[in-house]
Amino acid sequence: MVDISICICTFKRPQLLARLLNAIRMQDVQDVTLQLVVVDNDPAHSAQSELQKQAALFGERLTFIHLPVSNISLARNAAISAAQGEWICMVDDDEYPQSSWLRELRNAQRSYQADVVFAPVVPEYDASTPEWVRRGGYFERRRLPNGTVIDHHDARSGNVLVRRSVLLAQAQNGAVFDPAFGRTGGEDSVLFRRLDIAGAKMIWCDDAPVFESVPSERATRKWLLQRSFRTGQLFMRTELLMTPAAQRPLRACWLGLRAIVQALIGMLCVALLFLFAPQRAFRWARIVASQFGKLNHFAGKVPEAYGSAESS
Repeated sequence: MVDISICICTFKRPQLLARLLNAIRMQDVQDVTLQLVVVDNDPAHSAQSELQKQAALFGERLTFIHLPVSNISLARNAAISAAQGEWICMVDDDEYPQSSWLRELRNAQRSYQADVVFAPVVPEYDASTPEWVRRGGYFERRRLPNGTVIDHHDARSGNVLVRRSVLLAQAQNGAVFDPAFGRTGGEDSVLFRRLDIAGAKMIWCDDAPVFESVPSERATRKWLLQRSFRTGQLFMRTELLMTPAAQRPLRACWLGLRAIVQALIGMLCVALLFLFAPQRAFRWARIVASQFGKLNHFAGKVPEAYGSAESS
C-alpha cells in the first residue's frame, strides 16, 4: 500500500530535477509509504540519465515514464494514472522543498480534514536578478494563515496535496487535466475550479513551502509583460469555458468591454507615472498587457507556451 504518490513532470531540466529528487529523499516523515512518479515530457528524453541514477537510490519507490508528446496535461494525466497512493502530491521540477515539507502537508490535511492542501511557492532569485525585480515582488504569491479555506483563485499545481479519489472524480473522457490546455497552460486552473464547484474542501498550509528558481532570463520587463499578456488570455479562455453555453455570449461581451475600459485606464496611468514613478508605471503596464491578452482571445489564436522559453 502507498500512502502518498509524489508526481513530477519534467521538461529539459535534469539538474533541477536532481535537486528536487535529492530533497525528496531527505524528507523527515515517518510511517508514510512514498511513491515517486516522474514523467519526462521531453521528446529527447533529457532526464533519462538522471532518472537512472536516482533509480539506484530510490529503488522500487521510483516510477519513471517517457512521454515524447510535449503536453503538460498529458504528462500530468500519465503521472496520475501511474500513481498508487491514496494521496497525490504535485510539485514542479524547478522547485525543491525543505525537509519538513511532506510532514507539514500531511499534518495540515489531518488537522483540517481537507480534500486538497495548497502550500507556498517561494521565489529564489539568481544572483544577477535586478533589484527592481526583487523589490517589485513580481514572482511573489499571496500567503495565508494555516487552515485558511481557499477557493480556485489561490489554487495551482506547483505545491499541492490532493486526495486521489477526488482527482479521479473530475476526469472527463478519462482525462483529469484537459489536454486542450496542455500546450498553453491553464489546465490546473480549470481542474481546481471544477473541484471548487464540486465542493472539495481546499485549505492552505503556510508551513510547507517549496522554493522555486527564478532564472535570469525571466527577470526582465519583456518576460513579465509577456506573462501578463498570456495570463489575460488564459483567464478569458477558462472563464468562458466554465460559463454555461447559454450565458457565454453575454459574459464574453461584458468581459471584453471591461477589459477595454481597464486597458484605457491603465494606459493613462502609465503615461502619468512613467517619469516620476517608473515602478508603479510598470505595474500598470502589466495590467494593460493582461487586458490586451484578454481581448486577444477573441482573435481565436492561443499561443503555445509550454515547452518554449516563454513557459512559466
